[in-house]
Amino acid sequence: MLITPQQIQQYQEQGFCVLPNVIPPEHLENLRNECGRYIEAMHEEMDRQGTDTLGISHRNQRYFISRRGLDSAKLAGFLFSDVMAEVCQALLGPQVYLFNEQYVVKSAEVGMKFSWHQDSGYVDFNGGAPHKPYLSCWCPLDDATIENGTVYILPFDRAGTREIVRHQEEAGSNDKIGYFGTDPGDPVEVTAGSIVAFTSFTFHRSGPNTTDKMRRVYLSQYSSEPLRKLADNSLWGWAVPFLQDGQNVVDLRF
Repeated sequence: MLITPQQIQQYQEQGFCVLPNVIPPEHLENLRNECGRYIEAMHEEMDRQGTDTLGISHRNQRYFISRRGLDSAKLAGFLFSDVMAEVCQALLGPQVYLFNEQYVVKSAEVGMKFSWHQDSGYVDFNGGAPHKPYLSCWCPLDDATIENGTVYILPFDRAGTREIVRHQEEAGSNDKIGYFGTDPGDPVEVTAGSIVAFTSFTFHRSGPNTTDKMRRVYLSQYSSEPLRKLADNSLWGWAVPFLQDGQNVVDLRF
């Protein structure tokens, strides 16, 4: 098994667990190759708009490239793989939907920090959709260290809450911030091909990349139910059926 009962317990009680070296090499290589391709595409879009900033992406500093997983056979092959099916069923149960996916990239030497937030804080900030905690799988494509801006986790017992907190927008970065305490959190240093799994209610942040190499992460997110907006009942994010009654129902021929 890729995930142990102890890891599942930690996820449920503290909001996260670490799965070392579980991504197969062929998937890791595919994720890296597609990352480079999509960064170039983002540069082209920035050039077209005459800007160096798109949302919370900043040219040659950090990139958030999302919603490409259904356009790329390589990304879909990972998102709906046996590995992700096992992780999702262990942490979410037998009903699983792909909710979102994105690359999170910090450029060499100038890669920006990312402030304390809950992933669900972004949902709440942008229109809201009442929901159970969904699963974020933080997958480093390069060895993640303190020096290159790895993720820091604030366990539930130190965050003081297991609920969504209203976030505030930070001027300049456009980050949404929901924790203003002094606890620095716990840095998670892992090798490429590992998965840091945390709930969407778990506070996390990341530091700047001070090394001479890029730090690339692929973030895949899954929910146990579709997320729907209060205003009009429309979907917030995706709701692509992945597991139904524990069975993988995805046709990868799309």
